[in-house]
Amino acid sequence: MTKDKGILIRNIYYMLSYAFRVLKLSNYDEMASEKFEHIQDLFAVILAKGIARQLKQGLYKEYVSHYDNLSVLRGKLDIHGTIHHKLQRKQRLSCEYDELSENNVFNQILKTTSVILMQQPSLNVKRRKALKKVMLHFNRVDIIEPTCIKWNILQFQKNNQSYKMLINICYFVLDGLLLSTDKGKYKMATFLDDQQMSRLFEKFVLEYYRYHYPSLRAAASQIAWNIDDGVVDFLPVMQTDITLNFGEKILIIDTKYYAYTMQIQSRYNSRTFHSNNLYQIFTYVKNQDVGNTGNVAGMLLYARTEETIVPDSDFIMSGNKIRVKTLDLNTAFGDIAGQLDHIATSYFGDVEKKEA
Repeated sequence: MTKDKGILIRNIYYMLSYAFRVLKLSNYDEMASEKFEHIQDLFAVILAKGIARQLKQGLYKEYVSHYDNLSVLRGKLDIHGTIHHKLQRKQRLSCEYDELSENNVFNQILKTTSVILMQQPSLNVKRRKALKKVMLHFNRVDIIEPTCIKWNILQFQKNNQSYKMLINICYFVLDGLLLSTDKGKYKMATFLDDQQMSRLFEKFVLEYYRYHYPSLRAAASQIAWNIDDGVVDFLPVMQTDITLNFGEKILIIDTKYYAYTMQIQSRYNSRTFHSNNLYQIFTYVKNQDVGNTGNVAGMLLYARTEETIVPDSDFIMSGNKIRVKTLDLNTAFGDIAGQLDHIATSYFGDVEKKEA
């Protein structure tokens, strides 16, 4: 199957719209009809529209510490610095003070990402102009080194909650696309790497079922080890990607995004499913089905690649149904939604779907 890159990029928008529900707001709706030649164009549009919307609310400000030599006291007096000025016969006070400023890490990330996107030759002229327009309001915000951003310590609260989706988009760009050249400049990969796509794929499927099938109580839940005796403290945590519950039935879905969905067994000149994936989903199912009722099923849900062999199989393992299924992301989004709907109805029967 030959991939139409434009379709796949458009579907990334839809996947993002579920992962970050804010993309469903009206000012993003028109993006659904746009055509994207490059993944950078998609992220540029999302950032330009998101930042424009943020500007109407006002840029987030934080108290930032400043140190300056002033003619009047402001904040705390630095005794040593002030004495040094006195010795030099300068009528200056060394002061340390806090000031509300838009020059904080959140706005710095937005500016850094936007500037790097604008520097990419492949970026559509229209998208570049849109980013340049919103960046006119960031004159007092610094550009920072992308590799120095400590993503794991960023904290969102009431005053900057609206930044959450934008910062996550920046993370996709700076962590998933950005490549450094020998000359210290930056260029971008043509597509998100498998790790980034894997996270997005997992989040998308989970949020799709949460939104459209609230009765299935979709969650990324933990499974307790079903053991008769012994200490469980050192056993690894069993964390599912998606668990669906309806009545007495449970479906555990483990999403996978690989360049190659099948393992090549060179010794036997054949292809097989990834054995570790099967072991994992079987372990989840058997530990969830404490009473061996057979009401717990498992599914390995692969994103379809360009391979000619497409995994699509059903097994009964020790009384539980295990399915290996592929989800084709290179088709109209309505078809993708139909595939996900079929997964729900084929196992749970007539479950009600909430439309968008």
